[in-house]
Amino acid sequence: MNLHKFTFREVKGRDAILYDMKKSIIPSFFPFRDDTITENYKFEYQVIIPQKASAKAKHSSLIILFHGLNERSWDKYYAWADYISNSTGKPVFLFPLAFHINRSPSSWSDPRAMQKYVEQERGDEDRERHLTFLNYALSKRVEADPYRFYLAGRESINNVCQLLEEIRRGKHPLADPNAKIDIFAYSIGGLMAQVLLMSNPCNYFTTSRLFLFCAGSLFNLMRGDSRMIMDRNSFNAMLDYYTKHFIYFKDEKRLKGDILEHAFICHIDSSLNREQRESFYRESSSRIRVISLKKDKVVPTEGIIAAMGEEHKKCLLEMDFPFSYSHENPFGPLAQKDDIQKDIWFRNVFDRVSEFLG
Repeated sequence: MNLHKFTFREVKGRDAILYDMKKSIIPSFFPFRDDTITENYKFEYQVIIPQKASAKAKHSSLIILFHGLNERSWDKYYAWADYISNSTGKPVFLFPLAFHINRSPSSWSDPRAMQKYVEQERGDEDRERHLTFLNYALSKRVEADPYRFYLAGRESINNVCQLLEEIRRGKHPLADPNAKIDIFAYSIGGLMAQVLLMSNPCNYFTTSRLFLFCAGSLFNLMRGDSRMIMDRNSFNAMLDYYTKHFIYFKDEKRLKGDILEHAFICHIDSSLNREQRESFYRESSSRIRVISLKKDKVVPTEGIIAAMGEEHKKCLLEMDFPFSYSHENPFGPLAQKDDIQKDIWFRNVFDRVSEFLG
């Protein structure tokens, strides 16, 4: 891979985010406020550029890749990004979402550190089936305060807009100031991308194209309870919070009342601002493509159809691979006998991605 690394220091919207973080309930396993986690404010993002491109070239078009929930490394995404970059001839920005990948304390992804906490909850059979060292940190943070999910989304969007401001000012070494911005998004990164396109902050995304992979569902139709994502109790608490309480918290001043928040609320439940949501997809259907997987239990195809309405007929393709796969691992575990089939379907997916975003 032709990989470049850049340091990012959060500035845009930081004071407002910190104000809300200071009010968040602290989880028992990590007794520090979110605003004190320095890894989240100063971090590294990576850019993969085409093999034949000059390291000094400024590109007139680029693609931002958004990852899934509870990811702790880019390992799964390197092959995706490298294929897209070389197929389109465009750089792919691997930009980590708040408190994910390298934006969180290393202990959160340390099996030994997390497993000792999991062992303390062995008495609860339901949690034992779903709570693992992989999902413990996210589960307990969301369980302590579900508002963290939304706040991290706002922070991530602020960060992306700060990156684009840098590009528009001609300050990024790999991007032309007028570079076209497109997005490839997977899983929960897709929800953030949908909110970005619908709210269109600073008109950055007026002409952007979006390709969603295993993504695009209404929030209340996702099932994030997974050994690799979040335990069932925590996910149910989060679902209950956003579908029954979130939009009524005006007295607690948690609602911001801006267009970004409105776009998020439009994607919580089919009954919320349905006409506006479906109008957005009617107007934007030429700029959006989606691939879902038939056996995906986390982001089911029906959830995507519910979000997009009739426009899904223009934008959505459901696939079903002839090998074992899951939402968390779309191309299945490594197995020698399936390598050829997996390669065929990998290319099938990412040739479509590259053709649309190219």
